[in-house]
Amino acid sequence: MTELQVLHAIVPFLIVICAVLVARFKDLIVAVIALAALSLLLSLEFYLLHAPDVAIAEAGIGAAITTAIFVIAIRATKRT
Repeated sequence: MTELQVLHAIVPFLIVICAVLVARFKDLIVAVIALAALSLLLSLEFYLLHAPDVAIAEAGIGAAITTAIFVIAIRATKRT
């Protein structure tokens, strides 16, 4: 197997693990960090599938802007 085939096998597995972790975490900040990691892995998968424009959009919007909005919204609420 080549490195590309190994990445095509590992990255979707890691995406599923991140998605499960997002659903299982009780702390919202930790869940948002896991969601950002999921988005970055998804961006990597898009790049591996030869869609660099989609990968850049996913990294910029999914990982950066969405994470920032979630963190700002969580910080504006009281944590118990």
